[in-house]
Amino acid sequence: MKRVLYNSFYSSGPTLVMCDGTERARSEAQALLNVPYGEGDDEKLDVYIPSNPSLDLPLVIYLHGGLWQFLSKEESGFIAGPLVQKGVVVVAVGYQTAPKGDMDLMVSRVRRSVVSILQQYSHISGLYLCGHSAGAQLVAMVLSTDWTEYCITPQIRGALLVSGMYDLVPVLSTHVNEFLKMTEEVAVRNSPNRLVAQLKRSSSDCDIVVAMAQNDSADFRKQSEEYFKALQCSGLKVSLEDVPDTDHFSVMERCVDGDYHLTQLLLRMIGRD
Repeated sequence: MKRVLYNSFYSSGPTLVMCDGTERARSEAQALLNVPYGEGDDEKLDVYIPSNPSLDLPLVIYLHGGLWQFLSKEESGFIAGPLVQKGVVVVAVGYQTAPKGDMDLMVSRVRRSVVSILQQYSHISGLYLCGHSAGAQLVAMVLSTDWTEYCITPQIRGALLVSGMYDLVPVLSTHVNEFLKMTEEVAVRNSPNRLVAQLKRSSSDCDIVVAMAQNDSADFRKQSEEYFKALQCSGLKVSLEDVPDTDHFSVMERCVDGDYHLTQLLLRMIGRD
């Protein structure tokens, strides 16, 4: 029997918190919607800019979760509200989810989005990444990129990885792979915990926070703990956050609140607390 990973929640669509938070951010910030970063219909960005921007603002890229098959950038602006109020630009990235998009394509798309964002916003004072669940794995893959094949080398100052999966081999035996259709080879090459040496070469100066919900499943908590230990043993700048009174979903949704622990942590990382 294939194991189930939170499928019933995601298949019901985005939550009211996500939708309301995104609508509020779009009304309070300068929102540039559906900015292309490639030629595909899914290769679009939503950019949230403070009302009175300066020329050297920090920028946070957010990669949404959803088991690589649900959710989208359309409800990913919920984290932008408290950040834009502190003078931070937030970019929610759209990417082709399964079954239309496979894992290699998703990783390629988010890497390309980072390159495009830096080309469009070269004046920013610092680049930061944030991802939840599947998005945390994608952020970790961005940090582990060999940028020699690209025309730019991002200087990523900080990354917040929330309740992610960093070893995809166990996913092969779950219902999720019915949509992803990963082989073991694909799972291995897209598992951040197998790419720590490359991350150290590409992102050694990045401050990394691996966060997990207190009430996350045992599988998710184990993945976060083991990835943190792998990064720590490699001498990277990394910390582990066990967020109290949260589950796999509320740990990210509560970022709509400027006083929430992870919101404050992200603002401190950026220097805007």
